[in-house]
Amino acid sequence: MVLYALDDIDDAIDVTRGLLTPVDRTVWVKLAVVAFFIGGPGAGFNGFQYTFGGNGGTGGPPPGGVVTPDLGFPVWALIAAIVGVVLLIALAFALVGSIMEFVFVESLRSEEVTIRRYWGRRWRQGVRLFGFRVLIGFVVLGTAALTAGFGVLFFDRIDPGAVAALVLVLLPVFLVLALVVGLVNGFTTVFVVPLMILEDCGVLAGWRRLWPTVTAHWEQYLAYAVVSFFLSIVGGVLVAIAVGVLALLLLVPFGVLFGIAVALLVFVSEPVGIGALVVVGVLFGLAVLAVAALVQVPVQAYLRYYALLVLGDVDPEFDLIPDQRAAVREPPSESASSG
Repeated sequence: MVLYALDDIDDAIDVTRGLLTPVDRTVWVKLAVVAFFIGGPGAGFNGFQYTFGGNGGTGGPPPGGVVTPDLGFPVWALIAAIVGVVLLIALAFALVGSIMEFVFVESLRSEEVTIRRYWGRRWRQGVRLFGFRVLIGFVVLGTAALTAGFGVLFFDRIDPGAVAALVLVLLPVFLVLALVVGLVNGFTTVFVVPLMILEDCGVLAGWRRLWPTVTAHWEQYLAYAVVSFFLSIVGGVLVAIAVGVLALLLLVPFGVLFGIAVALLVFVSEPVGIGALVVVGVLFGLAVLAVAALVQVPVQAYLRYYALLVLGDVDPEFDLIPDQRAAVREPPSESASSG
């Protein structure tokens, strides 16, 4: 049996080369903007950690009580405002990233990168994808929150041995949940999004179109999941190395600017020097982000082309890139071979 996940590794390289060469600065910059949102920094949530009192010493909380610092309403209000702002920024980033998924696939499909046109055409589907991702996120966070809440409420009432046994039981459950959620989210991004574009439908309708092929050719999709996992690791390592090297090179010009800022701090004015250091630091961070986005372009394009090739091989009705596929697979012409 032919596994398309193995056969398409080299073809994806050729298709990606066809898109990115010869180097077009405008194409790379536009793709870098898209890649920043679909493969850029993610957002995470850190829960508050509580300390449980283990004794009833003087001035301490009752046994099993929770130590809650008395910071006052203004401080808690400020903390809540900061958390709210961070959450809104993370949601806005995720929303833009969901729409950019469609912009990216459309760009790869047509080999014409036009962010504004594809955004206007696909933003509604992007919002649906965003809602689907948020729903999945709530399932995971809700499960973790319920488990954590159970532990907080009954921590001092359960025997330590029972707690250890419960952890051993729940750990495989969480691992399976993480695997399933990861597969659903990953397949939605690389397979359902193209079907949403092809069928002009929503997320659930796209899954209804994809699911029969998953059940009929499960070995092909399993092979893709395994191979793409390792390809993503290799791609991530290459991106990290390239960004690290380029960041070191950026330290040369920015080192001079940092030196000037330090000189202002020492010899001119402390506020001026601190302001200069902040500005230079922000500019350096933006430069590193820009470099990271540019470096991600070939990796993101390759991984997405790879998924599109596998999808079209499993079911030709789902082929979004027939021209690119034919270009890298058609045999050489008779004139070329005779020459």
